[in-house]
Amino acid sequence: MMMLPGGTSVKIHIAAGVTDMRKGMDGLAMLVEGVLKEDPFSGHLFAFRGRKANLIKIVFWDGNGLCLFSKRLDQGGFIWPQVDDRGGKVVLSSAQLSLLIEGIDWRVPERVWRPMVAG
Repeated sequence: MMMLPGGTSVKIHIAAGVTDMRKGMDGLAMLVEGVLKEDPFSGHLFAFRGRKANLIKIVFWDGNGLCLFSKRLDQGGFIWPQVDDRGGKVVLSSAQLSLLIEGIDWRVPERVWRPMVAG
């Protein structure tokens, strides 16, 4: 489970489209500045997805250094917003980010399995 940085003012920016997942934290921070037109040292979270949709990377500044969180799903893929222009982004809530990280469709969360009987 990923621990989110403290504070209610933290925003979660999802970079639309696909990103070269060979990039590390410095390369992603440069994308935040150059393409998303945001400050990578603001304390906000910036999420990127690869072409195969099974890998995400989230970069953020924790006040002491640049951090990189990554997750690869063994099955399925991460649901990503579709935006027409390059540099487009969507802002999520922390609850939506939690669903996204678990591989659940954050746009319309739905329980996919429920036991029929107890025990």
